Amino acid sequence: MKEIARFGVSMDKELLDKFDEVISKKGYTTRSEAIRDLIRNLIVEEEWSQETGEVMGVVVTVYDHKQRELCSKIVEKQHHHTDNVICTLHIHIDEVHCMEITALKGTVKEVKELADELRSFKGVKYSKFVKATTGSGL
Repeated sequence: MKEIARFGVSMDKELLDKFDEVISKKGYTTRSEAIRDLIRNLIVEEEWSQETGEVMGVVVTVYDHKQRELCSKIVEKQHHHTDNVICTLHIHIDEVHCMEITALKGTVKEVKELADELRSFKGVKYSKFVKATTGSGL
């Protein structure tokens, strides 16, 4: 188990009250865990800004599967990047719409470029890219 360090934080009472309200709504039982999550998120953002090392990300796309050749274009793009595509999950939303969740791993440049390519196909109705981490720097 890692050594735990304790430290004090000074802040405006009104700001602390708002923080307590927000973390309570999000289900945190302690300020410490909420602060740890904020710090982890800051570290992950820093990983991405440094553009060195390996990162991960997830692309969520929703599209009309009847859009001509869109499904095959997405799959072809994924197969062209087998070093970066860790896995995919295909979900049938209804008779027309599908959701594709693609987990990516690689350099910041590789992951960003592939995410942008997957999101830019004509016929994609919604797309969201989420930055993630391998966890090695946390």
